[in-house]
Amino acid sequence: MKGTLRIDPANLPEDGKAFTGQLPKTIFDLPEGDAQAVGPLEYALWAQRFGSELLLTGSLSAPFEFTCVRTLHPFIQTIRLEAAAISVEIETEAEIDVTEALREEVLLHFPVDPRCEEGDDPQSCEIDPRYLSVDKPPEDGLTTRPRAVGDDRWSALDILKDLKDSP
Repeated sequence: MKGTLRIDPANLPEDGKAFTGQLPKTIFDLPEGDAQAVGPLEYALWAQRFGSELLLTGSLSAPFEFTCVRTLHPFIQTIRLEAAAISVEIETEAEIDVTEALREEVLLHFPVDPRCEEGDDPQSCEIDPRYLSVDKPPEDGLTTRPRAVGDDRWSALDILKDLKDSP
């Protein structure tokens, strides 16, 4: 598995050329606490030159571990782009490293609010009812999380409520 995908525009046939392979998951280099790649970036691309532009079309896919925004559980979801189209400017006739352009294209398709029901192995994506019980009326039958002994952080708000109710 190569660490980069380099294309030489000077030696590219006029009608284009196919490129297939994998790039290591380390190309994503995402910060700790964010989604993490759990497998390589697989690509099947057609590269063709149009003047000072290198056009890459084809498919990209890479699996990532996301954290569900509802359940806070980790899950795996593969980002698949079946009709990717990436344009890279040709500045010189030297080889062009298109790895960063492929990386960015995949990252642009990350889910905004990742949910485990959309993972490769869909899971039940329901909020734990314990997190819904805070500030619920007692008739709902849910137990409210008890305040810590000596915790008076909310007492200032209780005073404001009392002021509102007074004439």
